[in-house]
Amino acid sequence: MSESNKSETSSFIGSNNSHHPVGKVEIAGEGGEFVIINKHKYYRHDLMAAFGGNLQPGAAPYPTVNINPAPLGLCGFALTTFVLSLYNAQAMSIKIPNVVVSLACFYGGAAQFLAGLMEFLSGNTFGFTALTSYGAFWLSFAAIFIESFGIGAAYTGFEEQLPNALGFYLMGWAIFTMLLWLNTFKATVPFSALFFFLFVTFLLLAGGEFSGKTGVSRAGGVFGVITAFIAWWNAYAGVATPQNSYFQVLYIPMPGNQMKP
Repeated sequence: MSESNKSETSSFIGSNNSHHPVGKVEIAGEGGEFVIINKHKYYRHDLMAAFGGNLQPGAAPYPTVNINPAPLGLCGFALTTFVLSLYNAQAMSIKIPNVVVSLACFYGGAAQFLAGLMEFLSGNTFGFTALTSYGAFWLSFAAIFIESFGIGAAYTGFEEQLPNALGFYLMGWAIFTMLLWLNTFKATVPFSALFFFLFVTFLLLAGGEFSGKTGVSRAGGVFGVITAFIAWWNAYAGVATPQNSYFQVLYIPMPGNQMKP
């Protein structure tokens, strides 16, 4: 890089700090070979772009741990969400959801929680927060249906309180999901869509509990099924490579995101 370009880059970094919000990604260098993120400069080939397959919401250096745990967490989340959402949508007239408890404990719960801990080791704060939280969600959801926890029994004689209590529970997860969604606007369309549809799913399920209207809960089930397929899409993006698959996921950046994978 020439001295003039170094000077231009240094000047640009100083102006970037005062005129642009923190987190803005910029390209520098004669051939656009450098990326500046929060005043730190990296070579493009040393960066990992925003990518749903590894739950990185923005450009970041490649992790030192040579494994991508995100697809495991996404698949655990997707399958458990798919089964529960079909119940919520009352597909095949099934109204007893207990079959999902095994998935909520071992796949959507334990496996996803483990994937989140592995994201911690890889230095991915977003992936760690999302996967461990939703893994804990599935474990807590399973606990509601396991008699030894005594959650259902606590409402004996006060059954009218249970729907509102579940509504508060689901509303809290809707708020949490919205906060994560707000951090995906520099990512890809499927990545951002995953958290948007999940947010709407929680919102509808909470509304169904508060209102007591089956139609609202069934709508939440439909959105949940869509969410599950989007999660599988992102998971596939994380495991499909030119070395193992002829079918690659199309990269669709969010508007304004100029980073390429």
